[in-house]
Amino acid sequence: MSHRSPHRVDDVMTRTVVAVGLDALFKEIVTTIEQWQVTAVPVLEGEGRVVGVVSEADLLVKEELRGQDSTMIGQKQRLADYAKAGAVTARDLMSSPAVTVPVDATLPEAARLMAQHTLKRLPVVDEHGILKGIVSRADLLKVFLRTDEDLAGEVRQEVVQRLFPVSHRGIRVEVTEGRVSLTGDVRDATLIPVAERLARAVEGVVDVQCHLTGPEPTATAAP
Repeated sequence: MSHRSPHRVDDVMTRTVVAVGLDALFKEIVTTIEQWQVTAVPVLEGEGRVVGVVSEADLLVKEELRGQDSTMIGQKQRLADYAKAGAVTARDLMSSPAVTVPVDATLPEAARLMAQHTLKRLPVVDEHGILKGIVSRADLLKVFLRTDEDLAGEVRQEVVQRLFPVSHRGIRVEVTEGRVSLTGDVRDATLIPVAERLARAVEGVVDVQCHLTGPEPTATAAP
């Protein structure tokens, strides 16, 4: 994992990915999901382009609608489900187009996509739509496993030294269990809220306590 924010999806994604082709059969997909202990698999065509995803929900439609008559009045709104219930290959079972995330997306961007589509995992693709990995909710939480020393180093280098090039030596940065404490005197008090905001933006930071102080702004005399 890189040591500077913002981290990208390819910093945390799983690169070993199980996927199936368009012609994969129902039982083959079920077996794959069971063996790899996943809840969904990307469906690929050609050189590895992601064209859809088959999830446990897609597969369970067959069991849910087993024995029901698709011509029954009141079932018209579920015609797509009945089609899936009769499907035997990934081509007809998959949800398409797939919701994917680019390899260079930031972690917040991936998290928003997951929330918007109520997904636990996203296929990660390059600019040509070729599968490069899978990112899960658990992967997005990996930034919170960064050590306190790693976080302190980034806050010190990317926030304190950049904002306060003259007075940075008098600023103490302490990190305990991901909680950052900033203490010291600065020459420009107007930059204090900026420092707190930037420290909070460092991925893996849980909280920030800002105790920086600076000179009171001088009042401008009225003309």
